[in-house]
Amino acid sequence: MELKEFFLKNEKVAVACSGGVDSAFLLYQAKLWAKETAAYFVKSDFQPDFELEDAKAFCEKIGIELKVISVPVLEREEIVENPKNRCYYCKKEIFRAILQAAEADGFALVLEGTNASDDIKERPGVKALKEYGIQSPLRECGYTKERIRRLSKEAGIFLHNKPAYACLATRIPTGRKITKELLQKIERGEALLFSHGLTDCRIRLYGKAARLQLKEEELPLFLGKRKEIVSALSGDFEEILLDVKVCR
Repeated sequence: MELKEFFLKNEKVAVACSGGVDSAFLLYQAKLWAKETAAYFVKSDFQPDFELEDAKAFCEKIGIELKVISVPVLEREEIVENPKNRCYYCKKEIFRAILQAAEADGFALVLEGTNASDDIKERPGVKALKEYGIQSPLRECGYTKERIRRLSKEAGIFLHNKPAYACLATRIPTGRKITKELLQKIERGEALLFSHGLTDCRIRLYGKAARLQLKEEELPLFLGKRKEIVSALSGDFEEILLDVKVCR
């Protein structure tokens, strides 16, 4: 099934937007083929500000209103304690909020951007999607990440080559309590790396240290600015480590 056919069968849809290419492409297709489309972004302490700005810019470009919902994830103990299935509890909070907002606006069907390349076995949050009846048309219709990027580029979607960006909570080891302070340190650190031209990087916590994961082809760029970057990161982290095993 192609997305056009999906939206001709489901003419009134609400789309959960993350600021990434998958949900942007899904929303673009919904706007193109569905009779009525709404877009929702959930802002929490787990999302950096640039994700919201990207989602806003894209929605403005295609002429659809983006409704922003605040969800206080750090008020939920089962999320803050950071168990292995933390994502399940987090997704429940996020999509409960979206469902409530969508239903209030007259939308019964909520969609999200999991694609056919995603390994759902590695995603505890998928269980929450199933429980709430959230549909994933990109996956259902067999759209891979590669195809989504290609079609997005052809459609002029400016997010077509944006690197995947998991939420900030994924940078904190399972079992370590999540705090706003830790999330802010990670967000500041990654923003610093982006400001130096690094495009696809992570800062993962390792005790009191920051463990940097970079794209292999960007290592020369990092090494050329190493002293400056390390000096800036040292304000938040006692040690700065380069993960040579996992160069993205």
